[in-house]
Amino acid sequence: MQEPNQSYVTEFILLGFSFSPRTMPLLFSAFLMIYLLTILGNSTISILICLDSRLHTPMYFFIGILSLLDLCYTTTTVPQMLAHMASLKKTISFASCVAQMYIFLVLGITESWLFAVMSIDRYMAICHPLRYKVIMSPLFCGVMVFFCGLWGVISALLYTVFSMRLPYCGPNKINHFFCEVPAILKLACADTSVNDRVDFILGFISVLVPLFLILVIYVNILVAILRIRSAQGRLKAFSTCASHITVVTMFCVPVLLMYMRPGSEASPEEDKKLALFYNVISAFLNPIIYSLRNKDVKGAFLKVTGWGRAPK
Repeated sequence: MQEPNQSYVTEFILLGFSFSPRTMPLLFSAFLMIYLLTILGNSTISILICLDSRLHTPMYFFIGILSLLDLCYTTTTVPQMLAHMASLKKTISFASCVAQMYIFLVLGITESWLFAVMSIDRYMAICHPLRYKVIMSPLFCGVMVFFCGLWGVISALLYTVFSMRLPYCGPNKINHFFCEVPAILKLACADTSVNDRVDFILGFISVLVPLFLILVIYVNILVAILRIRSAQGRLKAFSTCASHITVVTMFCVPVLLMYMRPGSEASPEEDKKLALFYNVISAFLNPIIYSLRNKDVKGAFLKVTGWGRAPK
């Protein structure tokens, strides 16, 4: 008898982007440059936070974790995308596809909850500045990051198990540039309505709950900022929150559009653009957003490199 839920597919073909051969070299160069700058930017921020004692604060601790997540996040998918763009072979083994999907989900869900933790940090710094250092202790910050990672591991495991329990016995061409859940489910030889419900529930807990928490926290932060009498103080408080709000919006909105809608309504080309935005563009822009107008990061860079020292 035929074994239930047996997978007949041993490898998948990632179709990637449907660009013309003439534009492929230019796009390959552009994506390679973005990836290298992403690695450089996030690595620089992580190293500066480790080396400069002035950046050993809860806010920069979380920014350092975010940079490490973005480094791993893009490295999970972009090198393979570049390799497939540069060669005719676009296959990936079944086991590698599952591993890529799981790692990607772990990092993405962890980052989603990390944004909520970062908003708590901003709330404590602005609304309770006198108790900030006591409450946001290194132990408490470490526990919150551990919670984010643990939830990422558990949720990603549920996503992966429910996706891979389906039989894949027919077409093996994934209309995407990496192994992402919505694209893979379209190849299943079975009804995916249960998976749609599971994805919605997990997406609600992993994205909507932290997003709602961020919204509630920032409403309280806004009320506290409006009570500040000094215009300069209000401006400083707004500027510390603006970077975080921008990064959260760039990441969470595309993720919501990807994972919170039914699979039948998804367009492969739209999905690829959304994934490109929250997987590649967001990780590329995060270091720029957090460091471009940040005097502490600029000062740390000048101190570590020695460029800020006065000539003897």
